Amino acid sequence: MTDEAIAALGPLIGVQNACRAVGEARARYYRRHRRCPAPRQPARESAPQPRALSVAERRELRAVLNSEAHVDEAPATVYAKLLDEGTYLGSISTMYRVLREHGEVGERRRHATHPARVKPELVASAPNQVYSWDITKLRGPAKWTYYYLYVIVDIYSRYVPGWMLARAENAQLAKTLLGETVERQQIARGQLTIHADLGSPMVAQPVAFLLASLGVTRSHSRPHTSNDNPYSESQFRTMKYRPTFPDRFGSYEDAHAFCGRFFRWYNEEHRHSGIGLHIPADVHYGRAEAVRDRRATVLTAAYAAHPERFVRNPPEPPALPAAVWINEPTEDDALTK
Repeated sequence: MTDEAIAALGPLIGVQNACRAVGEARARYYRRHRRCPAPRQPARESAPQPRALSVAERRELRAVLNSEAHVDEAPATVYAKLLDEGTYLGSISTMYRVLREHGEVGERRRHATHPARVKPELVASAPNQVYSWDITKLRGPAKWTYYYLYVIVDIYSRYVPGWMLARAENAQLAKTLLGETVERQQIARGQLTIHADLGSPMVAQPVAFLLASLGVTRSHSRPHTSNDNPYSESQFRTMKYRPTFPDRFGSYEDAHAFCGRFFRWYNEEHRHSGIGLHIPADVHYGRAEAVRDRRATVLTAAYAAHPERFVRNPPEPPALPAAVWINEPTEDDALTK
């Protein structure tokens, strides 16, 4: 009865005075009062917007938007065209609202689709079968000053048959380098494939016409796929991580002299791990097998002198690769073809 008395007196003298009059602690009354759930209000039904299109009008508007004449056009374009024809079916925002209800808001225009670039798969089992070439920039003496280094690499022997340092990057210089290199190496028609990325000198018409006239097959990397040209990238890294490679070159002559020294070392002294620790020139010009035989003789003598030092097998010099690939096919590639 206490709660009923407080409820009756509260509106007249206030809850605090009512609790004092009946001898009830106000906090206790409030705790009990809060436990009582408030009466639930009946759900309100939203009234239809009087300015909204009717169901039939919305159906008609959607049909027009998705018709063959307008399906590839933005709602704003459809709105303007209908006005030019003397027709008004709804505002631009209403058109978007109708499309959104059916999940049809998005890019409505047709776009040109381009087939996926085919992954280049090139193999070389001897020198002068596959070349890779690229261009890198060398910093000059001042900011924004560069020299352009054109380098051709034989992917089997890792030999550099041609290089050029220039003050510009263009197709005519590339054409000159490629033509001279093919002639110097005495490449027969149909013998060689030259691989490059999609830089402008690589895909230029003068280069394409030259290679076609020489009977050389062209190959290109896929867009944004540096792994498609690994041998040129690796060769540039070897050069730029040499202890003597400077942050900047003092002049064109300075850069040219450095490149001359580097490529003589790279071709004639560098023992390359990818070709059985042979010198690229030896592999390129057929001297590697003789070098390997001499190495085998030394190892045989070492084994005969101390066989206990070789636990598993008699030692053998590293072998030359049977074949060198750009993107060797895998089982997954075979399944997707």
